Amino acid sequence: MTSGSMPGLTRFNTSDESTAQAELHEVCASSAWGSKILAQRPFATVEGLFLASDAATAALTDHDLAEAMAGHPPIGRPKPGDPTSSREQRGMAGASEELKAEMLELNLAYQDRFGHVFLICATGATGEQMLAALKDRIRNTPERERDIVRTELGKINRIRLTRLVEEEDNAR
Repeated sequence: MTSGSMPGLTRFNTSDESTAQAELHEVCASSAWGSKILAQRPFATVEGLFLASDAATAALTDHDLAEAMAGHPPIGRPKPGDPTSSREQRGMAGASEELKAEMLELNLAYQDRFGHVFLICATGATGEQMLAALKDRIRNTPERERDIVRTELGKINRIRLTRLVEEEDNAR
């Protein structure tokens, strides 16, 4: 469901500022992004929340983008005990040891080249698809890669916001 109101949207709109801020930080680690979303509450529809997220993502400075990316673990190495990164990287769970080793090697090369983790909207993607995207994107210019990262971050934020507003309470 991408439009209309949901019980979780009402809960998010009416939660105290520190709770909403913490929830937004779980969606995106950029404090600038979270502050922009927080300042626009209440949202009449989920689509309104998505549009605010898209605008906030587009407005991120390089520093803000780096802060957002710092909240994402490398593909193939989800944060221990973090159900969100494990769920999002599920496509790597059944990958062969060879694919995982190649992903790790390319992740490190990518980080050396661009100075940040390889960010991809991994939800629904297989290990092979993520590896192919990494092989393709490592050849990008830093400017082109920054544009792609911003797009991928926007997709991830929408998926995470959807989960946030689909939940009626804080039992996450």
